[in-house]
Order: sequence, then structure tokens, then C-alpha cells
Amino acid sequence: MKALAQRRADATVEGLTGTVLCYDVRDAEGKVVGGKGAQLDEATARSVLAAPWDELHVLAIEPGDLHEEDAGARLARAVVGDGVEVKAYTGGQWTLASTRRGLLAIAASALAEINAHEGIAVFTLFHGQPVEPGETVAKAKVTPLVIAEQTMATVEKAARAAGGVLAVRAFRTLTIGAVAREKLEPKQRARFEAALGQKIDWFGSRLLPVRYAGASSRSVAEELEALRRGGADVLIVAGASALDPLDPVFGGLELLGARMERHGAPAHPGSLLWVARWDGLSVLGMPTCGMFSQATTFDLVFPRILTGERVGNREVADLGHGGLLSRDSASRFPPYKASAARGELE
Repeated sequence: MKALAQRRADATVEGLTGTVLCYDVRDAEGKVVGGKGAQLDEATARSVLAAPWDELHVLAIEPGDLHEEDAGARLARAVVGDGVEVKAYTGGQWTLASTRRGLLAIAASALAEINAHEGIAVFTLFHGQPVEPGETVAKAKVTPLVIAEQTMATVEKAARAAGGVLAVRAFRTLTIGAVAREKLEPKQRARFEAALGQKIDWFGSRLLPVRYAGASSRSVAEELEALRRGGADVLIVAGASALDPLDPVFGGLELLGARMERHGAPAHPGSLLWVARWDGLSVLGMPTCGMFSQATTFDLVFPRILTGERVGNREVADLGHGGLLSRDSASRFPPYKASAARGELE
């Protein structure tokens, strides 16, 4: 690339054709006749030459150079992975959109490596964010008007090595079983079942009829076993007194031979979430504050389980970074209902 300051006295249509404008050029009436970043063809070069200016700054594309639009297209194609597609080019940026409902997955180290190259800019939503089909998850652009083709080749190599820098992990269609304590009053049961059903419907999974366990460990174990026989792929337990080690829920898990992987989460609300593993199934303890409509750690962990991820101690521990949840954190939760804040139902 070579930067040229073109004086009017020396300018010709032939000399301007093929160059790239560094800024908008307007005619005497203020109309743009040559847009910033445009590579001039003969017709546009004539319009630019007819405009009122004394000096014009352009870039000459040399062998081994790429125009920003062509380079940006290559960048966009390089970074998309499964579940993401390249959409429209506007304002110098290529839009990258989700092709399905799922969780956005960002290869953060590869993204940083790619963005470390001068002139390269790929900016995304946060890793793990729930997204809808057609939702913009990232944009890609080349910031200079002309860039070395070798830079693009290096970036493409890094993206290939990462297997795609951004992807959307689809939610699996699973059967969900839920157990709650029978001490819930009828109105509470109805509200809990409706809230849980709405959430599970959004993910495209199916909720088995909710079962209610008595005040004994054996009762809890039997209800979980019944859900397992009924085809449950994931189990949810609500209503346990999470701070009581002798609560029947934990006794029931012990009777079944389940392994507690994490009891308590470094996040709020929902710090009393717990995760266990039984007979190859994830068992997720729903915090009481999330049983009806409030968004909690449950709404961060449950979607990951539905993508097939195994969530254990380390995954829950990682919630501490950003674990102070509030309405400002809404983008991290699924949009269960269009008329409510993300993560909430009412």
C-alpha cells in the first residue's frame, strides 16, 4: 500500500482509477460522489475529479495488498464455526449471526491472538451467552482501508487451528424430571410447575410430570428412581433445605449412591445451588429463590447441561467471576419471555 497526496493539477482519471479514497469526496452541492474506502472505478474517478478539491488523499493498492472489504470477508469466514454464519456487510463491518438457539462459545485465547494483529478487529458477545436464531453474535472488520494479504493468511491459519473462533452450541432435546418437597402448598406447586415448564419449553426439552417427595430419604430416592425409569435425561430437585446436611434430599442421594460434585456456588442470587451425579445423570439442585421466576445461578448452569456439557465443581467455581448477578447481568440469561427481563418470567 502506498499513500498518495494527489494534487488537482496532476490528477487524471487514469491515475485515480483503482485507488482507494481516504475520506468522502463531495460535489459542489454537498453530495457524496466518492465514499471513504471506495476503490474508484473509471466512472467514479470522473465524478471525483469533477468535485471541488485542491488535494486528494488516496491509497494505491500494491501487489500483496487487499482492500478492506475483501479482507474483512476473509476474516469473517475464517472465524465462524458451527452454528454461526456470515451475514450482511455494512459500515465497513461484517455481521456474524447465530443460525440456531443455543449458547455462544468463544475461543477466547484464539480471539485475542487474532485481534493482536494490527488492523484486525473481531468483537463478540460474551462466551456462554444464550442466543436466538438470527441474533448478531459478533462483528468482524479490517480497520485500515488496505491491509497486507500476508496478515490475512496468518489470521486464517490461527482461526483454522482453533477450529473456529466462535460457535453456537445447540440445546439438546432432552427429557427433564423434577422432584420437589411435598410441603409446598397447592398454589406454590402450580406456580413452580408453570415456571419450570416455561423455562424447559424455551430450551425445546420436555418436562415429565413433577413428583413430590415426602419427608424421608427413602421417599426422595424412590421419586428420583421413578423419574429415571420414566426416561429422564436430567434431574432437578427443588425445595431442599440446602444448609441442612440431614435434609431428606441429601439422604436420598446418598441412598442412591449419587456423588455430590459441588454444594454451593460463588454467585448471588442462587448461592445454594448444588450439582450431583447419579447413574450417568446430572442432578441439579434448584435454589429456592429460583423456583418461581427469579433468575439465579440455575439459569446459568442448566443451559450448559442441556448442551451436553458436564458441569461439576470446576465449572461452578468459575461462576465467581461475574457472580454478582443483577438486572445488569440480564444478557447472560435466556430470554424466556419476550415481555419480561431476560431470565425472568414475569
